[in-house]
Amino acid sequence: MKGAMSQSQSRDTGTLEKLIASRRPGWSLPQPFYVDDSIYRADIEKIFRTQWLFAGHSCQIPEPGDFFTLEIDTDSLIFIRSDDGQIHALHNVCRHRGTRICNEDFGHAGKLVCPYHQWTYSTDGALLTCRGMHEDLDKSAFSLPKAHLKELEGLIFVCLAEHPPEFQPAADCIAPYARPQRMAEAKVAKIVDYDIPANWKVVWENNRECYHCNVNHPQYIRANFDHYNVDDTTEKIQQRIDKAGARSEQKWGNAGLQVTHKESGMVQFPDAEKGIWYSANRTPLVDGYLSESMDGRQVAPLMGDYTNPDVGTLRIRTLPNFWNHSSCDHCVTTRLNPTGAHSTQARVIWLVHKDAVEGRDYHLEELMPFWQLTSEQDWVICKIAQLGIRSSAYQPGPYSTYKEYNVEAFVRWYLELISR
Repeated sequence: MKGAMSQSQSRDTGTLEKLIASRRPGWSLPQPFYVDDSIYRADIEKIFRTQWLFAGHSCQIPEPGDFFTLEIDTDSLIFIRSDDGQIHALHNVCRHRGTRICNEDFGHAGKLVCPYHQWTYSTDGALLTCRGMHEDLDKSAFSLPKAHLKELEGLIFVCLAEHPPEFQPAADCIAPYARPQRMAEAKVAKIVDYDIPANWKVVWENNRECYHCNVNHPQYIRANFDHYNVDDTTEKIQQRIDKAGARSEQKWGNAGLQVTHKESGMVQFPDAEKGIWYSANRTPLVDGYLSESMDGRQVAPLMGDYTNPDVGTLRIRTLPNFWNHSSCDHCVTTRLNPTGAHSTQARVIWLVHKDAVEGRDYHLEELMPFWQLTSEQDWVICKIAQLGIRSSAYQPGPYSTYKEYNVEAFVRWYLELISR
C-alpha cells in the first residue's frame, strides 16, 4: 500500500525515537548518533535531502559552459552556467537509460553529451539531439531534471527536496554582511579536498566551539578573540575585547559595513523550529592583525568594496554543511559532505580578487597556511574524537555552559530535524 511503513522502517523509527528521548539536554549525543549506519541514512534523508546545502561559488563557473559537479549521497548534480548566464543545478543522469553524463569534478562544455549513446543536452538541460531514436520522440519531455538553486552574493545553494525550506530569511541575514566582499566577482586561488574519518556531526560540533583552540590552534588564537569565552572575564581581557569591538564598530559603521562584533543571534542559532539554519557576523581581529594570515599582514589585494584593510573577519555559517571566514584580502570556505557514518568529505576553497595574479599579487605559501593548518588540526581532532566515540566505554559527557553553548544549540537543531 502506498505510504505504508515496512516493519523494518517502523523498528528503525521506534529505535530513533527512543534514542532521541534518552538524550540528556546539555550532554553529548548517545553513541549510535555518531556510528550507526541507520542513523546515517536518517541524516541523509531527513537533513541532507531536505535542507539547503552549500554547493560552491559562482566564481568557480564564470563563463557559459563552465561547470562543477557535486555528489550528495547517490545523487550527482551538475552546476553549470548556461548561455544566458544563469546557473542551473542539473541532475547528472541521462534521460535515455540513466547513465551519468559528467564524470569530472569540473570543466567546460558547450553541450552535455552522454558518453553511452550520445544523447546531447544544452547547458540549461534541454535535450537537443538523440540520434538513432524514432522521429516522433518528443524531445521537450526529456530535459535533465533540475534541483532547486539559489545564488546569494556568489554563494550557490541547492536543495533536493520537492518543497525546500524558505530561503529569503537566510538571504536577508547574510547579504548585508557578504555583499562588500564581492565573492561573485572573485577568483579561485586554491581548492583542497580532505577525507575526514569522522561523522559529520563530530566535525560540526568541533567547529562550534573554541574550547579546544588554546591547545590545538596556535595560529588561530594569535589572530582571534573567540578562544576567550564566557568564563574568561578578567578585567584585562575584557577591556581588550571591548576596546577592539568599540574601535571596530565605529570604523566599520563609518565605512558603511554591516556591524556586529559579537555573534549576534547565536542564542537562537541554530533553531529548527524557527527555521534558523544560517548566521553571519563581522568580528574584529586582534590588534596588529589585518588578515587571517600567519603574521596578520595583508597577503593579497583588497577584495570587493574594501578601501581599508582593517575590516576584521566576515563569518558565515549555514547548516548543515558550510562555513566561511573572509578577511580583507581573501576568503576561505569549507563545504562538508557526509559519506558514511564514520566519514566526511571536506572541500576548502581560497578566493582572492578576480584580478589578482599568483606569484605577483599573492603567493599560495603566504595565503594558505593559516586556514590550511587550522583545518588540518581540526581534522586530526575529529579523527581521534571519532575513534574514542566508537569505543565500548564511550558515554555522553556534559557540555561546558561557558564554552560549548553553540554545540548544544547545534545538537538541538539536529534533533528537531531528525525527529520529524
